[in-house]
Amino acid sequence: MPGTESGGTESGTESGREGSRIVVMRAVRFGVLVGVVCLATACAGGAVERPAVRGALDVSTRFPAPRRLVAIGDLHGDLEATRRVLRLAGAIDERDGWMGGDLVLVQTGDQLDRGDDEPEILDLFERLAKDATAAGGAVHALNGNHEFLNVKGDVRYATLDGFADFLEKPVPGLAGAPPETVIAAVLARINAFKPGGPQALRLATRNVVAVVGNTVFVHGGVLPKVAEYGIERLNQESREWLRAERSCPPDLLLGPDGPVWSRHYSKDTDEADCRLLAEALEKLGASRMVVGHTVQKDQVTSGCAERVWRIDVGLSRHYGGPSSALEIVGDQVRILRAP
Repeated sequence: MPGTESGGTESGTESGREGSRIVVMRAVRFGVLVGVVCLATACAGGAVERPAVRGALDVSTRFPAPRRLVAIGDLHGDLEATRRVLRLAGAIDERDGWMGGDLVLVQTGDQLDRGDDEPEILDLFERLAKDATAAGGAVHALNGNHEFLNVKGDVRYATLDGFADFLEKPVPGLAGAPPETVIAAVLARINAFKPGGPQALRLATRNVVAVVGNTVFVHGGVLPKVAEYGIERLNQESREWLRAERSCPPDLLLGPDGPVWSRHYSKDTDEADCRLLAEALEKLGASRMVVGHTVQKDQVTSGCAERVWRIDVGLSRHYGGPSSALEIVGDQVRILRAP
């Protein structure tokens, strides 16, 4: 009977996917353990103290105020959602070509994990950065906590397709694949993102914190101690770790109050947090901060008398949120929403 045959096929496919998931999770647990041990071993003596960065940086940290700026939050491996918000921003046309002219676009990290389209998103932003520069604009994609999780070998949040994408010969998916293929795919992803790996080198072209005009952009939030440490220094040392030029990330980078993990300004923000924000902004010589990382309900929100703007609206398929972005023109800040 057709119905029985169809049901059997669906059951077989689901069984294959479940079997692949089990193998993946075992391989991932082993990979995460190896990554943690390797990082702990490399950093057993503590991070090497270096003097504050002086002279030329590999990538600038501060940029002049543009005529128009649009900031977008976490994308998490969803290409269609990425396209929608880029079109909402006026950055790309229907063929994904740059149409923003002198627009400056900032994406505050977490392009990776939770979705199947990570390589396509990385490729798109790399191309748009070149095209925007040629047109007099700019694209600044920052690294978030999920970028650094992958660099550490913590690939728990990747999808099955997210492993398959990084095989030397990519396969359509891992459902029903033999265990050796599944394990090879997990290792391929870990090797692609490990310090010095091809994807880590790609991430090394990005900042953790950027200041455009009088606005600070960061994935989680910059606390006063990070501002005092120096965002130029933090960016440079993070790049050196990604390129495997130093064995450890800077101490402040990956802590719970670090710039890619802090939720002081995005969740249950109170007066004490607002005082921290004011102090950090003063040290950085800026007026406001724009952060992602913590999903806001329905749209972009603000806090601390609009000195912080939270732009992670969970727009990816994983969260099912709306397309929304933040526009800054001069001193005017406006929330962009999809019609």
